[in-house]
Amino acid sequence: VQLQASGGGLVQAGGSLRLSCAVSGGTLNRLSMAWFRQAPGKEREFVSAIKWSSETSYTDSVKGRFTISRDSAKNTVYLRMNTLKPEDTAVYYCAAGTGIIMSTMNRAGAYVYWGQGTLVTVSS
Repeated sequence: VQLQASGGGLVQAGGSLRLSCAVSGGTLNRLSMAWFRQAPGKEREFVSAIKWSSETSYTDSVKGRFTISRDSAKNTVYLRMNTLKPEDTAVYYCAAGTGIIMSTMNRAGAYVYWGQGTLVTVSS
């Protein structure tokens, strides 16, 4: 399974971006997908996940602002990010795995496949 993340860029605070994660070599319907991010000097942290059953999970700091979704026909997962804040600045990584239960969706170690990351910079 290969993951290709895209859609990052520079945006002003309050703006929006949509990240995409294209999946190849695997069937999206059998994968749980997630977005993690890593800010400079900080550890990688969970942002959002969507299970193969379409259940979703978000970290508290993005609830109400970010929306994860998937398009099975395009084998792509999206992260719509609204009302962006400077503290959202980070490299965003998409990840994929199988057999992940909801209680572990926020753990990086639960995911086997990782994309290369896309940089999101939010200016104040």
